[in-house]
Amino acid sequence: MLFNSLSFVIFLIVVLILYYAKLFSWTNKKRMLLFASYVFYGLWNPPLVILLWISTMIDWITGKKLATEENQRTRNLWLLLSMFVNLGFLAFFKYGNFLLENFTALINSIDIYYHPQKMDIILPMGISFYTFQTMSYTIDMYNRKTERARTFLDFALYVTFFPQLVAGPIVRAQDLISQFYEEKKATVNQFIRSLFLLTIGLFQKVVLADTLLSKTSDTIFDSAKLLDSWDAWTGTLAFSGQIFFDFAGYSTCAIGIALMLGIVLPDNFKYPYASLGFSDFWKRWHITLSSWLKDYLYIPLGGNRYGVTRMYAALMITMLLGGLWHGASWTFVVWGGLHGTYLILERLQRKYIPFTINKWNGLFLAFTTFTCVNFTWVFFRAREFSTAKNMISSMLFMNPNGEKILHSFDIIKIFTVITLTFICHYLMRNTSLKEVSLKTSPWVLGVVWAFMFLLIAIAQGSGEQFIYFQF
Repeated sequence: MLFNSLSFVIFLIVVLILYYAKLFSWTNKKRMLLFASYVFYGLWNPPLVILLWISTMIDWITGKKLATEENQRTRNLWLLLSMFVNLGFLAFFKYGNFLLENFTALINSIDIYYHPQKMDIILPMGISFYTFQTMSYTIDMYNRKTERARTFLDFALYVTFFPQLVAGPIVRAQDLISQFYEEKKATVNQFIRSLFLLTIGLFQKVVLADTLLSKTSDTIFDSAKLLDSWDAWTGTLAFSGQIFFDFAGYSTCAIGIALMLGIVLPDNFKYPYASLGFSDFWKRWHITLSSWLKDYLYIPLGGNRYGVTRMYAALMITMLLGGLWHGASWTFVVWGGLHGTYLILERLQRKYIPFTINKWNGLFLAFTTFTCVNFTWVFFRAREFSTAKNMISSMLFMNPNGEKILHSFDIIKIFTVITLTFICHYLMRNTSLKEVSLKTSPWVLGVVWAFMFLLIAIAQGSGEQFIYFQF
């Protein structure tokens, strides 16, 4: 079920009516939310709800054992069980065909004929997100960094909470489970703010991502031609804007919907396209994933505790695996590797060529960071390395005879939207939407809200799936 669909609007209204009905106890309301979450997920593909059940049961039992078990060897085995089940599901459903294809290529490279039939595997929606979320619980229990969930109901709701089940934010157990212990209700101000956030999220998705940007992005990246430089840059910028507005739109919707229930979810984006460097970018883009990778991968690999070489290796491995997490393709690995390279080069620059960031060079640094990030998006979006190679060469103005397939209007439209996005991010990088709204006249906010709602109604959208549902 998609946030940008009429069926979800009806679903949400029914959930809110039942949630705020005075006929039910808090426990029964949580049961209703859990059932609603299974309905929300199951309407896409009912049998795959079984995966949620298995992950929930395994990690609930593991958490109980880790809370009381003192024998270290036994604790290790329980943690391995949790990781085996969760990563096993992820490996099979997400990487099954990818692993088979690469194994086949390896075998054929040594002159052994082997051509198995491709497996017919359905990728469960949101498996990358809920797998990481439930694993964080067992890992934190193993490291004694969190308390065991008080009841199975609280834990099951933590795993399946429908606003952020499919594409995050990835929430830690101590930040979400504890909110289920006492009855939550949104205040009037919170409810109004939640509706405003939902409108902003849908505006980002329906109007900006789907209506203004996606068609141009698809036209360029689906073309097999060697393109003109301006067309290549236009398509890349269109995807850069599309993926931000699509993913940030989902996160904003999720935060708004949860707030309607009185539940607070963490921010997932903080104006990343005005980042002053690549470390800053990963503090602003997909924040909950960046935090997860840092705490559960980078630091266990050694972090910065064992010297520069070990730190760079841990950083690169983290970004390579982070790239692979996004999709079962080597293009995603290259995307992660480029970001790892950027981060290493940035650390070397800080060590050997330090400089102070001020208002004069800050804008240039933000523009440079954004430009470099756009080169990585080529590998994220391109389905084949040949497409990525052609796009990069065109963006570097190495194909003077490249074909023009876009109209001038499309180029002007994309550059205008992305320029305004960059300026907005730069102006907002040290503040927040909440702070700005508190300083803005209610009349102005009302006009902006009405304008966004009008454009959503006009655009309507075609019910496009959120991009990160595929990951």
